[in-house]
Order: sequence, then C-alpha cells, then structure tokens
Amino acid sequence: MAGSSQLVKELREKTGAGILDCQKALTENGNDVEKAIDYLRQKGLAAAAKKAGRETNQGLIHSYIHMGGKIGVLIEVNCETDFVARNEEFKAFVNDLALQIAAAKPTFVKREDVPADMAEKEKVIYEGQAKEMGKPPAAWPKIVEGKLEKFYQENCLMEQSFIKDPAVTVKDLLAQKISKIGENMNIRRFTRYQLGEV
Repeated sequence: MAGSSQLVKELREKTGAGILDCQKALTENGNDVEKAIDYLRQKGLAAAAKKAGRETNQGLIHSYIHMGGKIGVLIEVNCETDFVARNEEFKAFVNDLALQIAAAKPTFVKREDVPADMAEKEKVIYEGQAKEMGKPPAAWPKIVEGKLEKFYQENCLMEQSFIKDPAVTVKDLLAQKISKIGENMNIRRFTRYQLGEV
C-alpha cells in the first residue's frame, strides 16, 4: 500500500489531478505511471473539450521581463470569470506561459495562425532540401510533412513542449488547467521583445 500511495503522490505531482482520479488511473493501467498520465490526459482533454464552447471575456494581461531587461513578454490569457482571473493558480499559469515565450521564442499562438503563404513557402523549401539530399521523389511528401510538423512545434506556442515539463505540450497543459480550474481558457495573443532584435 505504501508503494501505491507513493505512486498516487507521484502521479498527482505530475498531473495535478485529484487523489481519486489518480488512484483510478493507476488501477486501470496496472500501476504504470506513464500509462496513467496518458489516461488522465485523455480524460482531461475530454473534460476540457466540454468547456471549449464557453465565452472567455475575462482574464489577464501579464508582463514578464527577463535577463536584466534584455527580453520582455506581454501576454493576454482569457478565462470565463473575474474570479478565476484573480486566482493564484491562473496567475501562475499565465506567468509560466510568459516564461515559455521568453525561453522558446514562438512566433504564433497556434498552427492555424501561421499564414498559408508562409506554410507553402516552407513546404517548397523542405521539398528542395529533400531533393538536394538525393531522396527519391516518392519520399518527398513524407519528408515535407515531418519537417512542417517540426516547424509548427518550434514556432507555435500551443505545439511547443512545456519548458518545465517537456513530456507535456503547452496545448496539453492548457487542457489540464481548464480541467482542474473548471473554466474555459484561451491564450489570445502575445508579443515577445528582445533587445536589439528587429
């Protein structure tokens, strides 16, 4: 039992899920913590999806200055109520997002924000690279798709691995917070400034 309570504790720390949810996830997945995390993420995403249609007219605009004033981030994250906007967990989440933007330098919030002409230009470049590497033309679409996916992971905040827990994407983290706090949330926009950068 001590081992099992240790697993519950570990799972709670990694997911932020409740004790009973963690116990159920471990039971359903033979005490395999990694499988239990996936199980909870699936449940969390399902719970978040139910809230996705709700209006998010409240929230927070947060500023973060890093490295002695060399990098700055301004971010707007929306939620449903002013009550949640003042909640410490919500504020900490918004600050984590600002840290993510400062460190990982995304350009867009989500892949849908990438202009179509930019995505097309990237595809042409990747196809040219595949050709230069001497890959057979039949393999080009798969190579282009893989490189475009990597482009989204590097340039879109929602697709990035979370700097404090690389096993989780920012999209998954948002879903976990929606599930835990119980309100729909939306990362609306951000601006990242770096001294001397055009």
